[in-house]
Amino acid sequence: MTNKNKRKYSSPLVDGPEQATSRSMLRAAGFEDEDFNRPQVGVASTWSNVTPCNMHINDLASLVCDSIDQEELKAVLFNTITISDGISMGTLGMRYSLVSREVIADSIETVVGCQSFDGVIALGGCDKNMPGCLIGLARLNRPSIFVYGGSIRPGANHTDLVTVMEGIGSYSSNKITEEELIAIEKTALPGPGSCGGMYTANTMASAIEALGMSLPGSSSQDAVSDDKKEDCKKIGSAINNLLEKDIKPSDIMTRQAFENAIRVVIALGGSTNAVLHLLAMAKSIDVPLKIEDFEEIGKTSPLLADLRPSGHFLMSELNAIGGIQPLMKTLLEANLLHGDSLTVTGKTLADNLKNVDPYPQDQKIIAPLNAPIKKDSHLKILKGNLASEGAVAKITGKEGHDFTGPARVFNSEEETLDAIYRSKIKEGDVIIVRYEGPVGGPGMREMLKPTSAIMGQGLGDKVAFITDGRFSGGSHGFVVGHVTPEAAKGGLIGLIEDGDQITIDAIKGSIDVEIDSKVIEQRRKSWKNPKSSPTKGVLAKYARTVQSASQGAVTD
Repeated sequence: MTNKNKRKYSSPLVDGPEQATSRSMLRAAGFEDEDFNRPQVGVASTWSNVTPCNMHINDLASLVCDSIDQEELKAVLFNTITISDGISMGTLGMRYSLVSREVIADSIETVVGCQSFDGVIALGGCDKNMPGCLIGLARLNRPSIFVYGGSIRPGANHTDLVTVMEGIGSYSSNKITEEELIAIEKTALPGPGSCGGMYTANTMASAIEALGMSLPGSSSQDAVSDDKKEDCKKIGSAINNLLEKDIKPSDIMTRQAFENAIRVVIALGGSTNAVLHLLAMAKSIDVPLKIEDFEEIGKTSPLLADLRPSGHFLMSELNAIGGIQPLMKTLLEANLLHGDSLTVTGKTLADNLKNVDPYPQDQKIIAPLNAPIKKDSHLKILKGNLASEGAVAKITGKEGHDFTGPARVFNSEEETLDAIYRSKIKEGDVIIVRYEGPVGGPGMREMLKPTSAIMGQGLGDKVAFITDGRFSGGSHGFVVGHVTPEAAKGGLIGLIEDGDQITIDAIKGSIDVEIDSKVIEQRRKSWKNPKSSPTKGVLAKYARTVQSASQGAVTD
């Protein structure tokens, strides 16, 4: 394909005498004569010093730009935002976390659409960067690749961010001293990179690699490593190949590719947020995917990885034995993946995996298919009178498969944390945290602080936790989130009172509260939303446009 044919977007922007103004401005931005005849590739960087997940992204973006320019293409670097889930966790700032996914997608679409780039590379690090980038790339539907910023290395004594949060729970129950807590705080995060377990960032990076939208190996590499640098240096030739063959996200992000991503997320013990984000990503590329599909696919998808938060190991340790590629090859050979799915290499998934070596014989991170950690998915879609449109549970089996107990009701995360820290939660309680959904928050905050505090107090398998908000990938225990309809939209979760009996059955896939229908109607008549919502700004706009969690909390 000639450069002219690869320039179908940028050509109208820079060709001909009538575009002299555009060229003049681009010259001021560094373009030379020859650059106007080259396909333009936008490089969306999520660099920011607000979080270690993204503090190194511009270094990687520079390598990406150099690799693009070496292919006689023209790289154009631009930025979009990032926020930090980990830093804002447990505060009102966390309301902006899921909102940022939409802002990132909108901003990438806006810049690329306006500047008429022929191809796009997006680099992400923290949780919402990745689905935000993919939604933007899908909407634009021009040759594109995602680059993961990489995982942080383990801290001292095999610690990470969740170690710190669980340490707070241990401190609140007098199991460790403040000095011991501060010692963990100072050494748990040794440098750049996303949180080190199979939390949401590494979950989504793995899902995107399985989806075919990043280069093989990208999802497991350490942020600070030669492997990650090489990943970036390969981008130029890869995007040139996609431009040559006119391979677009719609060719890669198919229904079969999403099924591959779901199976890999399950095998790795990934975050409940994967349900939310994969639904949103599928919608952005017009692939029919429903929350029920996760349950159906999960019936034949084993959990194989002993990774945090429910397991022991960190992503850096999985990378050291080969990353997720050997796992994917194992799943492919068992006919659990669609090998004919196209990827950003221009080859099929099966072609990419053909020469991948198996894991070392003595490794302990990935269980064999004939002896899985759990024979089916840990991500369970529950329905019942408490969640008629669905809820997402994370049940590895270590917590048991069912739970019945009296409700302890809280109208915010702050109220819940206060009760946990003051040891007001007792064994057998079913904690209900409501008005934290997409509309009710607004923004659907993650409940990592309270779930970590519960684990730190030794109550992880002794209480259940239900919310119309969501959970960090670092949350574990008997947790159920994404309850829909949410409280702010009239869901039954808003009518529960202390002492109501709640029953969760992960085998049956049910979640119910024992309340007589007449009592429900009486409570509904007197129901009032106890929270006031913002009337201006991004949170107000989000609350007006966002759909339910069971539809991916999209704003389209």
